[in-house]
Amino acid sequence: KIDLSGTDNVPRRGGAVLASNHVSYLDFIYAGLGAHPAGRYVRFMAKDSVWKNPVAGPLMRGMKHIPVDRDAGAESFRVALDMLKAGEIVGIFPEATISRSFELKDFKSGAARLAQAAGVPLLPTVVWGSQRLMTKGRPRDFSRGKALSVTVGTPIDVPADADVEVVTEQLKAAMAVMLDAAVARYPQQPSGPDDTWWLPARMGGTAPTLAEATRMDRLEAVDRAKRKSG
Repeated sequence: KIDLSGTDNVPRRGGAVLASNHVSYLDFIYAGLGAHPAGRYVRFMAKDSVWKNPVAGPLMRGMKHIPVDRDAGAESFRVALDMLKAGEIVGIFPEATISRSFELKDFKSGAARLAQAAGVPLLPTVVWGSQRLMTKGRPRDFSRGKALSVTVGTPIDVPADADVEVVTEQLKAAMAVMLDAAVARYPQQPSGPDDTWWLPARMGGTAPTLAEATRMDRLEAVDRAKRKSG
């Protein structure tokens, strides 16, 4: 049950940067569906560790997405830029990692910088419902009957003289409105008190608040750094 809206906002030809929120490990598949009615495919940039996942890895390789090494990001930026200039659509998650709260986290400016460097528009995109299938800290659940929505918003131009930080805030504001609308029109409600984990706390769910999720991310980053150095 997949609801696609705003697909007319996807250009039929030429490059574009599709910027999506990030609530599940499979968002690179579902966000890309927003471009399919226009006959387009999306090459997503994602951290290289995803390629090691037994489920997502083979899909990432098969769909020729772009691995991002956090310690050598310049090369992946160059590859993405070349693809954009060749007329492809490149997908990017401005939050960088999955949002445990299912709210929008702080955005990095990479999407705006790519769009500006390539002279292509930004396509704000919101996925909702994919967290119920496979997300951080939860068991996979590929049982049938779940709804999913993908919304593509009005393209945002990024002039050569634009402040990419301002554009990034504009992008986030647009996606925040889109996300609230996607949650409001979502056709399914929790089936019981044990099924509220996938709803944001401010909407009556039991997902971590944005502040709690941020703290969890920081602790995870510290632990990851310790393991890497040790």
